[in-house]
Amino acid sequence: MAVFLKIYEENPNPKEISKVVEVLKRGGLIIYPTDTVYGLGCDITNIKALERVARIKGVKVEKSNFSFICHDLSNLSDYVKQIDTSVFKILKRALPGPYTFILPGSKSLPNPFKKKKTVGIRVPDNNIALDIVKQLGNPIISTSIHDEDEVLEYTTDPELILEKWADLVDLVIDGGYGDNEASTVIDLSTDAPTVIREGKGSLEIF
Repeated sequence: MAVFLKIYEENPNPKEISKVVEVLKRGGLIIYPTDTVYGLGCDITNIKALERVARIKGVKVEKSNFSFICHDLSNLSDYVKQIDTSVFKILKRALPGPYTFILPGSKSLPNPFKKKKTVGIRVPDNNIALDIVKQLGNPIISTSIHDEDEVLEYTTDPELILEKWADLVDLVIDGGYGDNEASTVIDLSTDAPTVIREGKGSLEIF
């Protein structure tokens, strides 16, 4: 049965964030708020945890399209090949924000992702997610938690999320109601930016 932990987004309590980080370091799975929908995640350096997430999503880790939640752009070179100034300017303008950027993957990606040519990078405008990643010291993966409901694609109520996921994950964060619109996905791995999915993030800034 998953732990249910209330954390306030305006000013996350460092002790509560530490509890989340401990779960991640032990290889646990968490459900956490972002600036869009709630996400399912784990420490990207923990292969067993990655495999658990992949099993839940019905995919193989190496073929998955998990995004990396980063605290900021300072460690981008750990996961992404050198990018030119124009791409970096787009990232600086849009992040933190409700965007996922597809970028060319570097040779230093964690083992399960070594063969991936591209990676999705997220820096959400949500203090809970950012504080978790900052305290952990490396990104967590993110994959949206979909709903079977035909009307609502994403569950927004943390208590309903707990009901559904209590036996699949180790911790569910109650960070308030989530959004039901996913991030805008933009591919920056080729010559011109390409919109893969239009979501919450406005395209006007591009």
